[in-house]
Amino acid sequence: MNASSATNQIDRCRILLVAPPLADADALAALLTAALSGGDVTSVILDSGDLDEASFQASLQKAVPVIQKADAAAIILNDTRIAGRVGADGVHIEGNAATLAEIIEKHTPKMIVGTGNLRDRHGALEIGELQPDYVFFGKIGADTKPDAHPRNLALAQWWSEMIEIPSIAQAGNSLQSVIVAAATGADFVALGRAVFEADDPAKAVAEANRLLDEHAPRFEN
Repeated sequence: MNASSATNQIDRCRILLVAPPLADADALAALLTAALSGGDVTSVILDSGDLDEASFQASLQKAVPVIQKADAAAIILNDTRIAGRVGADGVHIEGNAATLAEIIEKHTPKMIVGTGNLRDRHGALEIGELQPDYVFFGKIGADTKPDAHPRNLALAQWWSEMIEIPSIAQAGNSLQSVIVAAATGADFVALGRAVFEADDPAKAVAEANRLLDEHAPRFEN
């Protein structure tokens, strides 16, 4: 994941944002600018949703520079071609192991290649053998309830105790849910709706960082 100067100052999990799919490129750029002004964010995953390829690429051409200017990594969901065209830092793959293996072989280390939507320990270990840059316990866009999904929390805690590959725990759509997500020991906590559907995304990011400062377990050097 992205390493910025903030990494040297933060000894607990960091925030990863999952941006909503917006066809309006200016609206997405403005939303991201606001959110990223609120405090430390390591990366942003950009979701295509139901957008067609042209609309998604057009929105990313404005979104990616905003993310990178904030010293965060821009990660594109499931599309290596568009990621290359817009100069993104990485891709997030929710496909099968064979697809992930092919993308890892072709695109690392030039790009970050991570994966998510893992449902059980066996599947997670199989994916881990491929050595992705990170694993995401959750599914993009699935943060529809206030609390994090118990399965994702259980898998993230098990993984953090067993495996060295960095992990991301998906929080719910309430900011308070970052506390239990961080308690898993994951390296990163993912927030989507809790930030981007807030009245003030900058304040939401600031509050999430405050909660992590206060409650997240500290990592050993």
